[in-house]
Amino acid sequence: MNDPYLWLEDVGGDKALDWARARNAVAEKEFLADPRYEPLRRQLLDIFDSKERIPLVQRYGDQLYNFWRDADHPRGVWRRTSLAEYRKPQPDWETLIDLDRLAADEKENWVWNGTTCLRPERSGEPYRRCLIALSRGGADATVVREYDVQTRRFVTDGFNLPSEAKQDVEWKDLDTVWVATDFGPGSMTASGYPRIVKEWKRGEPLAAARTVHEGKVSDVVVGAYSERESGQRRDWVTRQVDFHNAERYVDRSGQLVRVEVPTDADVLTFQDWLLVRIRESWTVGGTTWPVAALLAIRFEAFMKGDRHFEVLYAPTERSTLEEIRTTRSAVLISELDNVRPRLWELTLQDGTWKRRRVPLADQGQIGDLSTYWDSDSYLFTHQDFTAPTTLFERRIGDAESVPLKSLPRFFDATGIVTRQYEAVSRDGTRIPYFVAMRGDLRLDGRNPTLLYGYGGFEITMLPRYSGGFGKGWLEPGGVLVMANLRGGGEFGPQWHRAAQRENKQRTWDDFVAVAEDIIRRGITSPRHLGIMGGSQGGLLVTSAMVQRPELFGAVVSQVPLIDMLRYHTLLAGASWVAEYGDPDKAADRAFIERYSPYQNVRKDVRYPRLFLVTSTRDDRVHPGHARKMAARMLEQGHDVLYFENIEGGHGAAANNEQAARMWAQTYSFLWHQLSSP
Repeated sequence: MNDPYLWLEDVGGDKALDWARARNAVAEKEFLADPRYEPLRRQLLDIFDSKERIPLVQRYGDQLYNFWRDADHPRGVWRRTSLAEYRKPQPDWETLIDLDRLAADEKENWVWNGTTCLRPERSGEPYRRCLIALSRGGADATVVREYDVQTRRFVTDGFNLPSEAKQDVEWKDLDTVWVATDFGPGSMTASGYPRIVKEWKRGEPLAAARTVHEGKVSDVVVGAYSERESGQRRDWVTRQVDFHNAERYVDRSGQLVRVEVPTDADVLTFQDWLLVRIRESWTVGGTTWPVAALLAIRFEAFMKGDRHFEVLYAPTERSTLEEIRTTRSAVLISELDNVRPRLWELTLQDGTWKRRRVPLADQGQIGDLSTYWDSDSYLFTHQDFTAPTTLFERRIGDAESVPLKSLPRFFDATGIVTRQYEAVSRDGTRIPYFVAMRGDLRLDGRNPTLLYGYGGFEITMLPRYSGGFGKGWLEPGGVLVMANLRGGGEFGPQWHRAAQRENKQRTWDDFVAVAEDIIRRGITSPRHLGIMGGSQGGLLVTSAMVQRPELFGAVVSQVPLIDMLRYHTLLAGASWVAEYGDPDKAADRAFIERYSPYQNVRKDVRYPRLFLVTSTRDDRVHPGHARKMAARMLEQGHDVLYFENIEGGHGAAANNEQAARMWAQTYSFLWHQLSSP
């Protein structure tokens, strides 16, 4: 197809940016004229800047570290405190890095991108060095600097990578790191990630680093890390062949030895145990293990050929393992049972694995499991649509979990209830979904309703407490629906695989089925039904809009994939071929082009109003997707609103002020479109 809008794929080009700014001006004029917008923006900013939010932490030794943004620190501060201090309502924090000050001093638009700290060799020793990743404007590409948490200073002659790249640096020991970065021409994969990982010694130039492993250009990424769990010491190399498959190697006296587990399995270690969560049934050692089982075996026995596993977890038809974490003496398993949370503690007693369920509310989600390798205490959160997130502290085997902190009630949830229903998709599959609405809601089809979904990459959608959603949508009387679509992880790997590649249409069918079901129940009607999603979810809602425009009254598509015949040529797109298929192959192209929104939008069809949101600095999903869709639909005469944040990365916002603007725009748009008779 001769595409007249390819010039909009020029991320930093003057012509493309001028086009985006012109569309931004149109959107801003509309929002500023909406009496809902400015009061809501201020309310959301107060929530995002609130100092009453829970400061989630990562433990390093006897200190808890946190990155924090508020009105006084819009870029944020990296800080720490003790566990005893953290238990207090208002802990006393020690600031390590003030990112606002650093950005001002260096005249850079720094956005925090995370940190990794060097684990000490022995239990009880303090942490000393960390590697800090900083991004310009929120992009995935970063610079990396070494930081000394004892002196609270960057290490001038330390492990520093000042050139911006999608890169990963991991500690091996105090004087050695594993580095995967842009080493020059030919060193990156087609997905834009490092193809080569090297061992870099302190004091030597990066050019002198020793090559450890090279992947192929067609791979997604190659990396290495060192394991120091519970006294074990192993060096690992990972070759990510595609988004879902990886080869894993351990270093044995300078030789990389393949760990012979399925490439799509999750691999963890616990003390001297190897833990393998399989995604396909696996026949090995004369036994066939079921899909999504978690298996355990002594690591060295496995490397010598033993294949007699123990089963730590086996799913049912409607349950799946969601997350695995380890403490000093236990394995934690977060489970979903019909999309409802369960938490289990597994311990080894007299050579036998014992499992104990942690008492929890039956609805919502467990998250932020924070463990530490040298302790049996851990932290986790629980939340749902109307119950503010609560952080619990717990020790393995205790009868009760101790609530440490809780969010304030950012919005009035009086009378709002959460219910779980099921829709039946086109092929007869039962699709669960959650509805947050007032208990006395009149089922007259006139309720403004927002249907949210994702349906890809085995990512699960669960009820969560959001001050933004609450203040912007639920408190004013809106209905919120969250759909658990195939392609996600709600029922494990099979649920995901059921809607990959040639079966991706099932995700859109499931979404439509939920829409039709809430309409059938009288919760809403097409005139009052809005849909929203981001990234893969942005593809979801634009596909649903193109296929079933009569079902919806408004569409919000955030940082979306849309041109699915070119997605693999844009930024990180090549890494998702395992999920969607390869448009360069005729067989794959045939099923992709049947649903690709950009190729299927038509001039003679009446679509619901579309609000497209993206970011110039999104170096994961190219802003060209949203730009081109907007340009094509505007040229066809459709009503499209478009806003492109000039910074912000894949989150479309680099700070709380930008996030408040984006969400105020979103809710103002939805209320305007869905609340009129």
